[in-house]
Amino acid sequence: MNRDYMEIPVKMISNIPKHTTDVAGEIRVFPCTLILLLMMVLVACGSAAATPPATLALTATLPPTQVILPSPTHITAPAIRATNTTPLTQIPPTQTMPTTLPTQILYRPPSQRYLCPWAEQAQTTPVYSFQVVNTYDHDPTAYTQGLIYRDGVLFEGTGLNGQSSLRKVALESGEVAQAVQLPEQYFGEGITELDGKIFQLTWREQTGFVYDAATFEQLQTFFYPTEGWGLTEDDQRLIMSDGSSNLYFLDPETLKTTGQVTVSAENVPVPRLNELEYIEGEVWANVYQTSCIARIDPASGQVLGWIDITGMLAPQDLAGAEVPNGIAYDGEGKRIFVTGKQWPRLFEITVAPVE
Repeated sequence: MNRDYMEIPVKMISNIPKHTTDVAGEIRVFPCTLILLLMMVLVACGSAAATPPATLALTATLPPTQVILPSPTHITAPAIRATNTTPLTQIPPTQTMPTTLPTQILYRPPSQRYLCPWAEQAQTTPVYSFQVVNTYDHDPTAYTQGLIYRDGVLFEGTGLNGQSSLRKVALESGEVAQAVQLPEQYFGEGITELDGKIFQLTWREQTGFVYDAATFEQLQTFFYPTEGWGLTEDDQRLIMSDGSSNLYFLDPETLKTTGQVTVSAENVPVPRLNELEYIEGEVWANVYQTSCIARIDPASGQVLGWIDITGMLAPQDLAGAEVPNGIAYDGEGKRIFVTGKQWPRLFEITVAPVE
């Protein structure tokens, strides 16, 4: 994934703000100046009587903090899972998007690189903000795909081919106390623990692993027909996401699917459900390529609330950081931990409704 630049088709029209816009990172163009330049070209070509076109299509290469975003009222689901070199008009139509994108160029500070459009659109679904209680060091090379808290320590599953692992991590220091590497062909994904066993998914290999939670000895391999993204448990079942709007329920003994539910918010399916954590009867899910955490009723699939963690990571910590991903819960201490892929920090947070 190229995280540095996004090529976005831009239509320069009269309602663009009068501040300068970087084109290809070098040329600064005012709308009026652009029209004047066009007129000069037409005159030089012997077409002085021609009227400059009202609309000119350009392609601008924008740094990651300058993004063209549709108005929230025009979005029925976030436009996500496209690489940063994919024009917005070429995003696969997995969700309904406007055929003509708005032309306003919005500046987003680095701390708001990932946003929560679901919270912005919410009409009846409660929206929650966060408060940081504690901040801990986190391995900035860890491509976090799964996170759980058990008996005073964190267990973390990491991804990327050749870098995927299962780790035991000291909360206070962030130091890796124990680890096992996955074979290079596997891209590690979500993890959870149940009855002394740790379960780990892989992305597209349709293969999962079962380990002894104390020794990390591999006990079993299992298979599933979908992609593997997030994983959690409710003391009775494993709960799995596959990057769609579905949650799947697995028997922890047979590791076969026993049911599924579609997750929706205000009657709109919520795709790209990623890392999962079971918290007090709810499934909390990171939504990939956003700063949204969905609070889901696992029985109905209804989103009960949105937690917007936009701006959690400080600007000085953003270099190399990827999307928010990773939720862990300390059931005894009632503590919530969150982090992200290649984040240098892990946070303990509380959440409260937005007034």
